[in-house]
Amino acid sequence: MLALVAAPDKPEKIELREVNEPSPSAHEALVEVKAISLNRGECNNLLTAQAGWQPGWDIAGVVKVAAAGGSGPKIGTRVVGLMPGAGWAEQAAVSTARLAELPTDLSFAAAATIPVAGLTALRALRFGGLLLGKRVLITGAAGGVGRYAIQLAARTGAHVTAVAANAERAEGLTVLGANEVLTDIDEASGSFDLILESVGGASLATALKLVVAQGTIVSFGNSSRQDTIFNVNSFYGRSEAALIGFVLTSAHAAPFETDLKYLAGLLANKQLDPQISYENNWKQAGEAIAALLGRKITGKAVLEVS
Repeated sequence: MLALVAAPDKPEKIELREVNEPSPSAHEALVEVKAISLNRGECNNLLTAQAGWQPGWDIAGVVKVAAAGGSGPKIGTRVVGLMPGAGWAEQAAVSTARLAELPTDLSFAAAATIPVAGLTALRALRFGGLLLGKRVLITGAAGGVGRYAIQLAARTGAHVTAVAANAERAEGLTVLGANEVLTDIDEASGSFDLILESVGGASLATALKLVVAQGTIVSFGNSSRQDTIFNVNSFYGRSEAALIGFVLTSAHAAPFETDLKYLAGLLANKQLDPQISYENNWKQAGEAIAALLGRKITGKAVLEVS
C-alpha cells in the first residue's frame, strides 16, 4: 500500500512510498483511510525524522476489517480515529478505543479534523469545570485547537478572550464565539478562571499572572520554542491556582470513543465548524506541510487520500 513517509533527502522531507500493510491486533480495526488532517507537532517531527518514519495522527475512513476481538464498529462503518502514528496511509490499524462511528451526513474531511484538535480542546476545557459565566483565555487561538476551543467554550456560556499572533490570523474568531480578540496576551485585562496556553515562553509567564485564585492554566504546547522565565511571587500568591501540563495521548488518558462521537455529532448538526482552510489531495502533502509550518494556514489542513 501507499503511505506518506519521512524522506530527509527530499526538499519536502516527505514522499509517497510503498510500505507493508498493517497487521491489526485483536483490539484493532483495519480502516481504509479516506482523509487525514495535519498537526503542527507531527509536521515539526518530520524535519528531523529518520527516513521511512510514518507520521499521522488524524484519520477518517471506512472499516475494512473489524477487530478480531469483537470490539468496535463493523465492516463498512464510516469512522474517525486517533492514531499514535502511521495514519497517513491508505490503510491504518486503529485501536477500537480510539475509534468512533460517524454520522452519515458528516464528510470524511470534516471528521478528520476532530481527533487531535477537537479532543485536545474538549479535554483541556474540562479542567475548568462548569464554565458558565466564567472567563476563559485561549492563546494560539487561530490554530486548529484554538478554533475548536473557542467554539466549545462559547457553547458553555463562558466569556472567551482569544489571543492570535496577528490581525490576519485573528480574522473570524469573533464569529466562532470569542467575545474579545487580542494579538498579544499582554493586552489582556482582568483575570481569568481558565487559561488554555499553547505558546509557551513569555506568553506562559504572563498567563501565570492572569489566572484567578483557584483558577487553572492548562499548558499543552510551546509553539514559541522558548523557555518560560517568571517570578514565582506572581503565581503562588494566587491561592491554590493550578498549572497543569496536558498531553492528549497520556498513558492515563481515558478511551476516546465517546468524545470522538460527541464531537462528530456536533459537527454533523452544524453546532461546530471544523474550520478547514486548506484542502487538497495527499499528493500535495509537501505543499500543505510547508504552508502549515509557515503559518500560512489558520484552522485545519486536510488531505484526501486517493
